[in-house]
Amino acid sequence: MQFHRQDGIPTVVLLLLQRHVAVRVHLVNRPIEIAPSILPADFARLGEECVDLEKAGAHRIHWDVMDGVFVPNITVGPDVVKSIRPHLTIHFEAHLMVVKPDEIAPLYVEAGCETVMVHAEACTHLHRSLDNIRKLGARSGVVLNPHTPAAILQHVLDQTDHILLMTVNPGFGGQAYIPLTDKIAEVKAMVDAGGHDIDIEIDGGISANTIGECAAAGANVFVSGSALFAYDDKAAGIAELTARAEAAR
Repeated sequence: MQFHRQDGIPTVVLLLLQRHVAVRVHLVNRPIEIAPSILPADFARLGEECVDLEKAGAHRIHWDVMDGVFVPNITVGPDVVKSIRPHLTIHFEAHLMVVKPDEIAPLYVEAGCETVMVHAEACTHLHRSLDNIRKLGARSGVVLNPHTPAAILQHVLDQTDHILLMTVNPGFGGQAYIPLTDKIAEVKAMVDAGGHDIDIEIDGGISANTIGECAAAGANVFVSGSALFAYDDKAAGIAELTARAEAAR
């Protein structure tokens, strides 16, 4: 390496600056993805609904897994996910709203979910839970409820591939959005400062009116349920949500 100056700046400094900028650009420009929630779907034809969502341009399917204890509702088991997996090619992510995530996570990996997310509030040993998901061959994700501070993520970022921030209290679809842009920005800054390869996802009240501020704060993946299913043309809905998020960056 040569150390001659260029425009008054040592070459070695220029190289370090270029590397820093390249890393920052990679982190800032993670692709926008729309992950439809299955909660508003017609469960009598759930497989068809998922296939239709892929055809409409969905980037992943968000499986809301509820046990009736951590949250009041009960939704789909791993056999349902497994039966639908062969009919789609897009990413499956399981959001485990359960009191025993360590016992349940392997079932959803076996069912075909590439990402499995556990609530920090439900994990006694969060490091271990995230490590175990990775050992199963899936991407590990950690979820924070609206009241849970972002700082809880600080010491598990090396074990995490995905962060999901709730902007509603989990358990029901169709709830009003809770603005948490400061929290999203805090998490984004934490991820960028460590150079981590982590997606930041938002779940709760995401619509054409709310997605922009979340994208501007640093999120790149968005769960949309009731708002997306309200479109007569889901392809148009996914396109609009994606465009609004991209425009807000």
